[in-house]
Amino acid sequence: MAGVPTCAHTKLPQFLADIRNVSRVLHPPETYTGVMTDSDYWPGKKFGLPQDGPRSTPTYLRRVLGLGIDWAIAVGISVAFFDYNGLWTLGVFVVLQMVGGLLLAGSPGHLITGMRIAPVRGGALGMLAPLVRPLMVALVIPAVMVDEDQRGVHDRLVGTILVRR
Repeated sequence: MAGVPTCAHTKLPQFLADIRNVSRVLHPPETYTGVMTDSDYWPGKKFGLPQDGPRSTPTYLRRVLGLGIDWAIAVGISVAFFDYNGLWTLGVFVVLQMVGGLLLAGSPGHLITGMRIAPVRGGALGMLAPLVRPLMVALVIPAVMVDEDQRGVHDRLVGTILVRR
């Protein structure tokens, strides 16, 4: 792009460098929309959670394993009672998540893999989060749209975070 002034330190055209600077002002790194740039940051730090051990955020592998366990239980129940109907399988999965969340602060898969659902403000989980969260997980997209604290839209909506037990 001959004739377009460039920013010396980024080698970008000046108008793109200006857009990036405006974006940093409007969305600083500590917000959900920005990318964390602090090298000493770990998921859950802003909520006072430790980096490792109990109450730290679990890895994606642990989360997927817990989800797989819940889905396997739902498939087993669906095969046994509903002739392996896909809609019934999803329904059983959601009910399994709801009942586990209400009674034990986590589904069977969460508990087997050493996780639980915790409110970010502390205290009891309440009634709303265990009922709304599984419905959002069933939609899939909210669960895969995660922020720097590994919280999906479903967790941000109800004010929860998945932590290790």
